[in-house]
Amino acid sequence: MAEIPITTEGYEKITEELNRLKKIDRPDIIKKIAEARSHGDLSENAEYHAARERQSFIEGRISNLEGIIADAQVIDPSKFSGDKVLFGATVTIMDINTDEEFIYKLVGEVESDPKNGKISVTSPIGRSLIGKNEGDEVRVETPSGIKEYEIIEVKFV
Repeated sequence: MAEIPITTEGYEKITEELNRLKKIDRPDIIKKIAEARSHGDLSENAEYHAARERQSFIEGRISNLEGIIADAQVIDPSKFSGDKVLFGATVTIMDINTDEEFIYKLVGEVESDPKNGKISVTSPIGRSLIGKNEGDEVRVETPSGIKEYEIIEVKFV
């Protein structure tokens, strides 16, 4: 199996979610299924069917998270330094045409959350930044065309 790169922060969030699903959500849904069963005819019992659907989702998510954890290659970006963009770096870039600045943390695919400034190292922007240094300019092919950015700052937190 291929290793899945993940930051220590991302790994902690995934293990917390897995623990919550196993210790809180799973037992809770089992109780709800038992309660719904006690109401009689299951063929027309909406509570029962909703609870079974939720159980299916929980079990699927547990399986998915256990797979991620089993294949995780945990990388602590706080152990890195310098001005070269590596996995886990927080990078400030500026759009050369608009002077608009963006701050992104380069993370693994499983913890990617662009709305919160976490982009995957395998995304177009992530791939173009890896290995570059502060002051370098990068070209990124996006759905709306080619964008050019300058790397303003690289931090490891």
